[in-house]
Amino acid sequence: MVDEGMSEASDSGIVSKIFEGSVDDAVERLVQLVRDRGMTVCAIVDHSEEAHRLDLTLRDTTVVIFGSPVAGTPVMQAHPLTALGLPLKVLAWDDEGQTKISYLDPGVLALRHRLAPELTARLAGIGPLTDERVA
Repeated sequence: MVDEGMSEASDSGIVSKIFEGSVDDAVERLVQLVRDRGMTVCAIVDHSEEAHRLDLTLRDTTVVIFGSPVAGTPVMQAHPLTALGLPLKVLAWDDEGQTKISYLDPGVLALRHRLAPELTARLAGIGPLTDERVA
């Protein structure tokens, strides 16, 4: 579960939150939340698994790529270059024994592409999604 009181936003616009559980648990719960909300899981990229396959060392590092055509299509119709930042991505990773989930604050994407408030709102669900607790 995400500890809602423990999030940090860096100067780069990356939001990181502590997750109580393993990286695999975080990925599993995130995927379930995405599917429960009717969104599409586009890909799961397990960077650490690929590194280990080649006898390289990398902390647990997995990216979940997901989105909703209903939310994202109008954004890309209005601003085609937003497709470089969509679909949304959440990184689940091990930070010295502590699991964190991190993502780009959608406000950064909105500023970069000068999105209107109604388009920005279509991307804002990533914050509540990563805050949601799963029993």
